[in-house]
Amino acid sequence: MSFTATIKSELCRLELSRDCCCRAELAALIVTNGNLSLSGRGGISLNIITDHAYIARRLYKLLKHEFGLTPVVLARKKTRLRKNLSYLVRIGDSLQAREVVSQLGIIDPENRMSSGDIGELTRSQCCRRGYLRGCFLAGGSVSNPETNGYHLEIATELPSHAENIRLLLASLGIKGGIVSRKRQQVVYVKDSEQIALLLSTIGSNQGRLKFENARILKDLRNQVNRLVNCETANVTKTVDAAQRQVAAIRHLAAARGLESLSPGLRQVARLRLEHPAATLDELGQLADPPLSKSAVNYRLRRLQQLADQGRPRPQGPGKNHYG
Repeated sequence: MSFTATIKSELCRLELSRDCCCRAELAALIVTNGNLSLSGRGGISLNIITDHAYIARRLYKLLKHEFGLTPVVLARKKTRLRKNLSYLVRIGDSLQAREVVSQLGIIDPENRMSSGDIGELTRSQCCRRGYLRGCFLAGGSVSNPETNGYHLEIATELPSHAENIRLLLASLGIKGGIVSRKRQQVVYVKDSEQIALLLSTIGSNQGRLKFENARILKDLRNQVNRLVNCETANVTKTVDAAQRQVAAIRHLAAARGLESLSPGLRQVARLRLEHPAATLDELGQLADPPLSKSAVNYRLRRLQQLADQGRPRPQGPGKNHYG
């Protein structure tokens, strides 16, 4: 089961609470993922399609609880994915269908689905939680933080409904954006802390716990990787510098001999040749008497300068080696 499916399954196991909350959740489910079919003489039927059996059961319970209706639930195979089923929750009776959408306030004068009066549907805090829960159940998804970035979205076909969702999130301190994708409007949230807050707001406490645990582990792995990369870069830098120092000292030894150097430079030069992988601190401890890191660094830079001075400079075209 995917991360999103796990959260939706948890939400569908929540007990039905106050009537206002149930109506808000039911309205959101229908507006986000339902449609009205017209029949002869102005009749309508209400259809809600979902990919999950537990959401179909949730819809059945909500319609039974709020309106005393017994909708038809049909399972059918998808045309493209034969192994998967989709579920149709249907109220075919025109009077019953009209009663549901009219009392929920989600039908316009032309018998089309409407996003309704968001203020009427979400008067209290519990209603806002229920409405967002219905939106997420019908059209929401959240990426698994263990394998992907932080992303939660809710898709709907009605632009006005998408704006209502965005405003509702904003009232809870959650910043959401809207993007068009094919025929849908997608409300998205990318901040990890706000995604966690939204999950607990709609009632998915276990989902939030799993999300937070995955986020902590991911952040810890990223921190360890950064430290390892930084340490690797430092080691590489130290090794490269040591190789240049050894090459410079060998050039000096071949050109003029190490005995021509001052005692301090000669000591550090020999220590570097004998310990090519040692750090500056380690070379300082090997010196007699011990030297500080800055003193060792100064003498190695001085050796590098002497080696560079002894190397012949590149000549321009038409000039011999001696100028």
